[in-house]
Amino acid sequence: MHRTVITAIEDLKARDTREIDVRGKTSVTDLIVITSGTSTRHVKSIADEVVRAAKKAGLPPIGVEGEREAEWVLVDLGDIVVHVMLPRTREFYGLERLWTVGDDEHPAKLDG
Repeated sequence: MHRTVITAIEDLKARDTREIDVRGKTSVTDLIVITSGTSTRHVKSIADEVVRAAKKAGLPPIGVEGEREAEWVLVDLGDIVVHVMLPRTREFYGLERLWTVGDDEHPAKLDG
């Protein structure tokens, strides 16, 4: 599923994608993927592609939140939770900082 999610995100040209391994920090999920879109339409399109790819792989999402406003869309795939956000929303909420407090390493950055 991991490769499916990353491919879907890359195919839609998402920006600044990061993965955070949260095993041992929460029992809710194993991996958080955070990425940005350039507009609300782009954010929604990225999230829609993740949902489509997951369904095609036989693992439909447990839930999808935020599609209407599309400033922050969360796609819950169980072991992976994907956050697709506008840059200003991402900066405001600072999920990377929240989930990496106390870590020795910064979250894995997947693109330039």
